[in-house]
Amino acid sequence: MHRSRRPLVTGLLALAAAGALAGCSSGGSTGGTPTATATTTVTAAPSAGGSPTGGSSAPSPSQGSATNGGDGASGGSGTSGGSASGRCATGDLTGSIAPGGGGAAGSVDVHLVLTNTGSTTCTLQGWPGVSFVGGGNGTQIGAAATQEQGSPHPTVTLASGQAAVAPLKIGQAGNYDVADCGQTSPDGFRVYPPGSKQSLFVKETAYTACRGSGATLLSVQALVPEGQATS
Repeated sequence: MHRSRRPLVTGLLALAAAGALAGCSSGGSTGGTPTATATTTVTAAPSAGGSPTGGSSAPSPSQGSATNGGDGASGGSGTSGGSASGRCATGDLTGSIAPGGGGAAGSVDVHLVLTNTGSTTCTLQGWPGVSFVGGGNGTQIGAAATQEQGSPHPTVTLASGQAAVAPLKIGQAGNYDVADCGQTSPDGFRVYPPGSKQSLFVKETAYTACRGSGATLLSVQALVPEGQATS
């Protein structure tokens, strides 16, 4: 009887050991699967992270385009700056009033002169904005000048030191009713070169302005080369 039990026990132990080994083998395989999954996930994360990296590198072409565009703009600007097509900057202009063609009854014609004091050639084209100012602080007085749109308006090229002129007609304040005009002595003129939002001041106290906006004393023609004004 003893001999028959030992083989049975040995057989059972062998089966248990085989089961344990099978369990270990199965556990290793199961553990390997999550490991593979985890590895895949980890690999996917950098890949997803790689997309943003690609996204961040995406601006590189954009930046390259901007750089190329900048080169183009720079080239364009250089071309514009190197030619006479660049508009005169307000800071490179000085203004003055010179005698004009005389004038008609009730008005006087003068020339508004804009001189290029910059170091490079530039252009002016069109009608300047003109108004009386006073009060010692540049406050506009009355209505701004009307623009005589029928006047010639060529592109005027100004080398450094050259000037363009705009014939300016100044009406006499005495032609208007005192109540409508509100006569006052101005400090001069505020002038906006064509196309500019910056103005310059031209000191001139020889004329009388009207405070009332209904009294339009000023009318201006387009700028032309000095010496070519018709009035």
